[in-house]
Amino acid sequence: MAGDWIKMRIDLQTHPKVFRMVSALQADRLRIIGGLHIAWSIFDTHSSDGVLVGYTVDAMDAVVGWPGFTQAMIDVEWAAVEDDGSLVMPRFDEHNGASAKRRANDAERKRNDRKSHVRNLSASDADSLRTREEKRREEKKEQDQKQGAGAPAKSSKFDPLTAKPENVSEKAWADWCQHRKEIRKPLTAKSCEQQAKSLLGHSAPDQVLATSIANGWTGIFPEKAVGNVHQFPASRHTGFEGRDYKAGLTARGDGTYDF
Repeated sequence: MAGDWIKMRIDLQTHPKVFRMVSALQADRLRIIGGLHIAWSIFDTHSSDGVLVGYTVDAMDAVVGWPGFTQAMIDVEWAAVEDDGSLVMPRFDEHNGASAKRRANDAERKRNDRKSHVRNLSASDADSLRTREEKRREEKKEQDQKQGAGAPAKSSKFDPLTAKPENVSEKAWADWCQHRKEIRKPLTAKSCEQQAKSLLGHSAPDQVLATSIANGWTGIFPEKAVGNVHQFPASRHTGFEGRDYKAGLTARGDGTYDF
């Protein structure tokens, strides 16, 4: 019937299956596409369900005029063979037959309708559409500004070095901050405040921090560091300058003494 047609992809010339057939047949890809057009046209003309009864591989090769072409189609799953030797076109209903053509025609009609609608859009309609779109943008902008004004300002990132307790040396505190950072437990403002209270009045705050670093601890334990700080005992060798070493002795003429 005049005007009959078949569906062929617009990117068929670059389809991987086409290049596989090019390699298998050692032929030009445009010649491959021409052979596919012949084969698919035969399926569309002589089959209603994708099965070509009576058409064998050799018969299709003869019609296409290319020995081995049908086998190349089978290798890329664009054709198959029934038990009786008849050729089959996989997914026939998607691309061929009345239903497939009807779907394609419907899709084309809808595309044309959309294009026609755009072309027939009057100047006043276009202005109205632009006005509505601009109004939506303005409303969204105002809403975003209101939300931004009501949102609390983001506080700057806390630096634990600025929260050093008064009785801790700068080096000891810097080492402690670095340790907490390395173990992925950075100090927060709250933890710095709590630790400053724990170290308040401690006799060896630097030692407390050093002990925690040495043991890989995340917290500080002032009571444990106290046990490591030993006070020197009072020296027993004191008070010699106040003693009277001549008491009870009798002086001699030569400057010596009798006991």
